[in-house]
Amino acid sequence: MSSEISCVGCGARVPDVQAPGHRYIGCSPGCWALFGEVLAREYSDFRYARVHGLTVDAYAVQHPGEPSAHAIASVGLHLQRLHWVLELGYDGVRATRVMQRAAERKRELTWLEPPAERGSMTVVDVQRATTPEEHVERVRAWAAEVWQAWSVHHETVRHWARLVEEAAHR
Repeated sequence: MSSEISCVGCGARVPDVQAPGHRYIGCSPGCWALFGEVLAREYSDFRYARVHGLTVDAYAVQHPGEPSAHAIASVGLHLQRLHWVLELGYDGVRATRVMQRAAERKRELTWLEPPAERGSMTVVDVQRATTPEEHVERVRAWAAEVWQAWSVHHETVRHWARLVEEAAHR
């Protein structure tokens, strides 16, 4: 039986493993490994894949890392995508397309101080899903909870998103 630690990003109890982590996403290696398992499930079965974008968004925003150009862009872009999907009802394809346009403006983003509490649901909850339906339900709940955790920054994120949309209509 392996020991567990609290992930430095989300606080979930994850395996204490010695493995590479991610260079700017602030997570413990065991949490990163669980995220990899979830991604493998999504890549291998279309029934899971329909929420893949939300999975990546929730994970990235729940593990913001430390201020750096990559971390600033990651958090800012994934928060915008959560806004487009959860608040404006964009489907995954449309949200990804507009996020790609937003990436062209990533140098305009600024560091948003992460909330102390980033949601009680984590990748662990998603990894434990036993059916595609349960997986989809958990990812959607996780994404909504993480988005709500960042509510202090919603107006900033909405502003960034409006700039992207306005630029697209010029």
